[in-house]
Amino acid sequence: MRRIKTVVASVVLVVVTNIVMVATTHAQQAARPLRPPSPGGLAIIPFMEGWYDNEDGTVTVSFGYHNRNTEDVIVPLGGNNRIEPAQLDGMQPEIYFPGRHPGVFAVTIPASMGDESVWWHIKTGNLEELKVPGERGSNAYELDRNPRPQGSVQPLIWFENGSSGSGPEGVVAINTRTIDVGTPLTLEVETEDPSIRDPSNPLFAKPLDTRVIWYKHQGPGQVSFTEHASTPFITASAQTTRGMIPVASSRVAIPAGKGPARVMATFSEPGEYMIRARLDNWNSSDSDGLDQCCWSNAYQRVVVTQ
Repeated sequence: MRRIKTVVASVVLVVVTNIVMVATTHAQQAARPLRPPSPGGLAIIPFMEGWYDNEDGTVTVSFGYHNRNTEDVIVPLGGNNRIEPAQLDGMQPEIYFPGRHPGVFAVTIPASMGDESVWWHIKTGNLEELKVPGERGSNAYELDRNPRPQGSVQPLIWFENGSSGSGPEGVVAINTRTIDVGTPLTLEVETEDPSIRDPSNPLFAKPLDTRVIWYKHQGPGQVSFTEHASTPFITASAQTTRGMIPVASSRVAIPAGKGPARVMATFSEPGEYMIRARLDNWNSSDSDGLDQCCWSNAYQRVVVTQ
């Protein structure tokens, strides 16, 4: 236990040191902490959100990031954006949206790996590489899937004819979709919020709506999301949630927390893509991304042809 804590502490020191170094190169910004974020040029900061101890002996590690720039940053998979050991590589995003984004993906460490750590390495442009570990053992980082004070749990999400998943690791569609450049593709997920609420609490006189937001996760070109006739976009202004987590425009509401969510996705270039759908029940006051509850991811691979 002492060795593991030492490693984690060392890595935190390395990350903090790197942040300080980056801040030093931007002395004017450091001198004005309330100055608006830089439009570009700052490093993407990887985060290990914590780890779940699974019943089968595996450990699931949740990862997120903070993009302090006001613009999206692209870091393709490869030497500048990799998970080690290599057999666990591949689920991290290639596009980094501005703001703090918790639990964007997760890695499950097999029981056979024992106490071996995984590392997420990311290098933004010509800046120094940053890395963060994901490992079991440190109680300070252990997460749980227990109900929150008002009953919130991780919602269930799944694709047609597939098994449901929940949490940051969520579920990956079994089938890869294929579509031509410029042709809209219908993407659909099924959802259910199994949270059990106190019926005597007036906050829950009616079942709470959940929400699905669609993101490009990987791929070479632009992805445009437009509303499906059966699932219109939420038209209210996109406000940040508690914890300053940005809200994307491609968001839909799931009435009473159960039912399908659909969106139309159009791709600008051929290539291999991954789309992430994030289902959350953050309408409840006991649930929020930076509290590490309660949302679930679903990932759909898409091959786009000419």
